[in-house]
Amino acid sequence: MAKKTKKHVEKIRTGSFERKFLMAKAGLVAGTRYASKSAGAMLKRQDQRRKAHKRALSQEAHYLVEELGKLKGSVVKIGQMMALYGELFLPEEITDALHTLEEDTTPVAWTTIHHALITELGSERLMELEIDPVPLGAASLGQVHKAVRKSDGKVVCLKVQYPGVAEAIDSDLSSVASLLKLTRSIQMGKDFDQWFNEIRFMMHREVDYYEEAHTTKKFRQLLANDPRYVVPEVIDRYSTGSVLCTSFEEGLTVNSDSVLGLTLERRNHIAKSALDLLFKELFVWKEMQTDPNFGNYRIRLSEDGKSDQLVLLDFGAVRSFDDSVMKPVQLMIKGGYLRDKKRVLEGAIAVNFMQDYFPPKVLNAFTEIVYDLVEPFANGQHPPPAFALNQYGEYCWSLSDLPARVARKATISAVSKHFNMPPKEFLFLQRKLVGVYTMISVLNAEFNGQDVFDPYFELLADHVSQEEFQEA
Repeated sequence: MAKKTKKHVEKIRTGSFERKFLMAKAGLVAGTRYASKSAGAMLKRQDQRRKAHKRALSQEAHYLVEELGKLKGSVVKIGQMMALYGELFLPEEITDALHTLEEDTTPVAWTTIHHALITELGSERLMELEIDPVPLGAASLGQVHKAVRKSDGKVVCLKVQYPGVAEAIDSDLSSVASLLKLTRSIQMGKDFDQWFNEIRFMMHREVDYYEEAHTTKKFRQLLANDPRYVVPEVIDRYSTGSVLCTSFEEGLTVNSDSVLGLTLERRNHIAKSALDLLFKELFVWKEMQTDPNFGNYRIRLSEDGKSDQLVLLDFGAVRSFDDSVMKPVQLMIKGGYLRDKKRVLEGAIAVNFMQDYFPPKVLNAFTEIVYDLVEPFANGQHPPPAFALNQYGEYCWSLSDLPARVARKATISAVSKHFNMPPKEFLFLQRKLVGVYTMISVLNAEFNGQDVFDPYFELLADHVSQEEFQEA
């Protein structure tokens, strides 16, 4: 008889002692094995020794990630954030392993969720809703249930945080930091501490549903008069610090067959909406939903085929950016668009990417990379490479292979050896840019981004003052 698959877990284990013990044990095993393998490679030639070290680190990193995955809860989200934003701080072998850490899609039992809802909302408010016990989706920190308000039939979504997850964050973070130290695989220091504190801040924001309700309302207001976008309505009566109730918004996933089968004109419309939203966040609001996962979008198809909408979900990772970061970024973008090396380098130095004393070869290579990054918005004087254009001269986002080309150029040039640590905010901007680019590529869109970019051009900073240099 086949073994019956478990369809849910009763609860997330959040006990501090148990989790710390399991992580410490895994770290000790991995660290000891890594040290043993490294010692065994000492008598080999330098190139062989380097390969042996990398192979050993990769093996132990995958072992650690497998052990972390068993714990579920906040530690899974921590690992995912480290994979997403840690490539400047962690060895490649560790980030590669962390990228295999998948969201746990096994939901928690309804009895546990129902008890959490009673605790948060009370029986009286809960009686006003008819809740589907089968979740719409489950993740590492919580799950979403569809419900109907009995008084008027309004369909809503309840995002319910798993009990104990928020309280386990600091303990899990400390354990992960200790685990990394045990593996002896990273350089601890000021940069790492600042980055790790940023992970801590993001994790606490992820579980603060009051804050998410606030940012959802804010974006709903900002986009209220733009028919291209749909932002869910927050229902305050059924929302708390660990339960978020919003209107249920119909929509298809970006990579669904129905969306990918649309005409090019309709796919372009959706893609331009995503790009225009990015520019609003970057250049107008200076506030951005930084999660690059395009699973946070849904597509609502229109009956007339001319007004498809972008449904925006999950505002738990919204960040504000001040001018000490945004002005240099805007200056680099403007310099790239105009092919103005002076502007590019002024912005790069302001955010600590480059220094003016770096060799000319390095500064030139960095400038060329920035030129490449803005090629989707290129003007007629500096068009994208021919292979990235269709027969009508329109940019083919999926064929251009831009992120991979830029990564290759950065790796083989001298830039990577002189690269400085930018402000942590820049990592979020960079990831969001790549996320939007990936979404547009998945839609297989073909259009020149200049038409979307040009209305924002005059908003871009034209210089960075000395005071802003010092702040950045």
